[in-house]
This record gives sequence, C-alpha cells and structure tokens, in this order.
Amino acid sequence: MNARHLRIEGRVQGVGYREWMVREATRLGLSGWVRNLSDGSVEAVVAGPEPAVLALLTACRRGPRMARVDGIVESFAEVPDTPGFHRR
Repeated sequence: MNARHLRIEGRVQGVGYREWMVREATRLGLSGWVRNLSDGSVEAVVAGPEPAVLALLTACRRGPRMARVDGIVESFAEVPDTPGFHRR
C-alpha cells in the first residue's frame, strides 16, 4: 500500500472539493482523509494500491466542476491507521 500527502492549491474551498474527493477516494477503495487549510488550500493523505492512488491524483488535478486547481504539492506519507476515507 502506498500513501501520499497532498496540498491542493487554487479555488478549492467553497466548491465542494472535499466532498468530491471523499466520493472519488471511496469509489477507488482508498483510505485517508481530506481537510481545508486556513490559507485556502486543501490538504489530504491518500493511501491504497498505486494504480488507485495515481487515478485519484489525476482526478484531483481537475477536481469538481466549480474548482480551479492551480497546483498540487505531493510527498510520500505514512499509511493512515483508520480504514476508509474521511473528511476532517
């Protein structure tokens, strides 16, 4: 199982990005969490099989319909202890 820490920048708050990401990650069978940061970005930890993690990363570059993703800062992360994908 692989895990990534993501910081998604752009117009990603107030557009349903977290809810969209929970749906996408759950559909792909991933574990982790997503939350808003005070600087207007979204932070997430995503864990699962590499093909599913890469599929979510590709989807995150688009995001939901009203979002505008300017960039994603990505690094490796520890695999979360809790199963499922949750909004924090």
